[in-house]
This record gives sequence, structure tokens and C-alpha cells, in this order.
Amino acid sequence: MKKSMAILAVFILLTISPVIVEPKGTLSSTDVPPYFSWRDINGTDFTTPIKNQAPAPTCEAYALVASLETKMQYKMGERYNPDLSEAHLYFYPGGTIRAGYVNIIDAANYLMEHGVPDEGCFPDPHRPFDTPFESLPGWENRTVKISEWGWVGHDEETMKRALIEHGPLMVCMYFWRDFYSYTGGVYRHRWGLLAGGHVMAIVGYDDSEQCWIIKNSWGTDWGEDGWVRIAYDSLNIAEWYGEGTGVMYLGDVYGNLMPDVPKIKIEQPDIYHTYIFEHEFSTIFREVPGIQTGAPRVVGPLEIKVNASNTNRVEFYVDGEPKYVDEEQPYEWDLEAEPGIHTIETFAYDDGGVVSKDIVDVFVLI
Repeated sequence: MKKSMAILAVFILLTISPVIVEPKGTLSSTDVPPYFSWRDINGTDFTTPIKNQAPAPTCEAYALVASLETKMQYKMGERYNPDLSEAHLYFYPGGTIRAGYVNIIDAANYLMEHGVPDEGCFPDPHRPFDTPFESLPGWENRTVKISEWGWVGHDEETMKRALIEHGPLMVCMYFWRDFYSYTGGVYRHRWGLLAGGHVMAIVGYDDSEQCWIIKNSWGTDWGEDGWVRIAYDSLNIAEWYGEGTGVMYLGDVYGNLMPDVPKIKIEQPDIYHTYIFEHEFSTIFREVPGIQTGAPRVVGPLEIKVNASNTNRVEFYVDGEPKYVDEEQPYEWDLEAEPGIHTIETFAYDDGGVVSKDIVDVFVLI
């Protein structure tokens, strides 16, 4: 997420620094292995798939959720790909697109008090602007909470111990222009001006490469399929919340870790893609005046394709109006819309009437 330095400076001045809490380590320096990753715990990858926050500046929520989802799978002792709502965790604690961030302290406190529901309660609309929002009724019964949170010291040994003991860490950092162009290897700043601030999840480290292993939220087309390795001496930690802040750990996770609810995802159309008479292409010119950034562009007919599980029917809506109900897989519907921007919503229902939703804005050209 890119933030202007002016915003960051004002934010530091206005924020009251919290009490800094260090994790109580149980490992001695000799117990810290030369390599550790939550992607490989005795052969099991407890992380969840890479996501894409674009075009919104919601990186704090994405980093927090990356940590939570890993901790959930580790606690349950199995991989089941939980999918929590970054949008809920961004907007409900006070984040806005206009401001360009959510106060990560407010978000962490919100996790303690209220928790965050699954993605089906509030799917990310991937919009570059603020709009009215509300999670589905009953979201309070579908939440995951944390017992505590705290700041971690910036020395490598302390961060490694916290990473092993508490799970993936959130790191606030400054980055330069060349970070946008990273394609692989161990990143070190080479060129370009300071671009802004960003928050990601540290999931591991490798002493042989002298680097941190980090999960980003810029999609799989960036970096190493969405991942990045940053040299120990090139991680520029940002103390936006006061001295000693910038690296956060989360306590124990609890609540509804495996909610028995429908899961639904609109697989076509996808953000930053263009569809020309049913043929899919990556959008080349992403910033075009008059076209919503990120919204799929549609020329000609298009079939809306939905992946849903634990579901007995899917309802399709366009701009709030019901259009079609599909009661058997594959869940599909042929889009019928006039030129312009439209919002497609899909609602999945199970046998008990529990509902989950997904959403995507599309720009119909012709």
C-alpha cells in the first residue's frame, strides 16, 4: 500500500503511542534454528493463498489476516484454507480509502473485542473509493478473535523468537520505487526514490540467505508468485505508532475457526482482466479515465462463473436487482447489462438458509 509521507507525518503526530509489549520468549538464542518458515512446518504449509488488495490501500488488514489464517490452520492441525474478511477488518475499525490506511492498533484492538468474520460476510469489493458498507446479518457468530497483541523488538533474534512462538508477524515498512519491480531473489534496495509505506506479514527467515520470508498482498503476478525475500539489512521498519513500534505479534486465536457456512467466489470475471467475446486477457492499460480502476472490462457476452461449496443454490444480482437463481453446479449465468459500470453480487445459501456472498464491479464497454 502506498502512503504519502505527508499523511504518515501527520499520523505520527496525532497518534498516541501505545504501551509497548514484548513477547515473553521461551527460546534461548541457541534454540533459534538457522531456518524457519510457516510455509514448511515438518513438511506442512500452514499459510493460505496469496491475495490481491488492489486497487485499495488495505495492506494492514491483509497482513493481519495473513497471520490469523496461518495461526488458525496451525491451531486446528490441518490445512483447510480459511478465508477471513480483510474488508471488514479494514473498514469497521475506522479505515477509509480516502485516508489510505487503517490504524493497525485500532484493527488489533478490534480483533480482541469483536473479531473478524469470514470473507462471505463482507467480500472485498476492490474499489478505489469509499462506499457505504455493512457485513451480512449474523456476522458476529462467524468471527475469529485474538487474546492479545503486542510490539516486537527490532533486533533479528527477538523477531525470530517472536515469529516462532507467536506466528507470522506484521511489519510496517518503508519501500522504494524498485520494490514495485521486484521479480525474485533476495531484495535489496538498488534504485528509485522512496515510494511510501506498506504492511506485510513475515512468515519465516533464512540465515543462509540472510533474509526474511514475507507474504505480500499484491497478487501472484508480483514477486515470487506473490512472496518476497528481503535481506535482513534492507527491511526498513517504520515506527509510525511511536518509538519501538513497527513489528506486531498476535496472541492466541479463538472463536469460530471453522464456520459451517457456504463458501462462494466469483471466478469470472476477475479484477484487472478484460473479456472480449468470452476470451480473457490481462488488462494492459489499467488507468483509463472514465473506467473504474480494477474493474473487469467486458466486450460482448460474458458468462458469470461462480465456485461455491456447502451450497444448494446461488442467486445472481446486478445493481441490487435479482436476475437469476441457479440450483445446481456449475453455478453460472449469462450477464445481461447495458454499457457502463455495474455491480454483480452472488449469494450462496445452504440447506439451513445460512448465506454468504461475493461481489465484483464490472465495466461493460459494449
